[in-house]
Amino acid sequence: MAVKIRLTRQGGKKKPFYRIVVANSESPRDGSFLEVVGTYDPMANPAKAALKNERVDFWLGQGAIPSETVKHILKKAGIAKETKAA
Repeated sequence: MAVKIRLTRQGGKKKPFYRIVVANSESPRDGSFLEVVGTYDPMANPAKAALKNERVDFWLGQGAIPSETVKHILKKAGIAKETKAA
């Protein structure tokens, strides 16, 4: 089972709000997940991200793979660990 850190959409029409979740890679976008590790609000100016740093570090240490968008959010927050290209 591959684990990913990705966004799941919340909020209403034309008012997106996202949770940053740890989920099985085979689960649907808004389906089941293992843990909520943060939130992301792109409508704020500038966009706001609130993260549980300890839990993000834990999951990255366990081998969870962040999506491209989450990777950028983590990099801005100063959490992202550099991953080597295979």
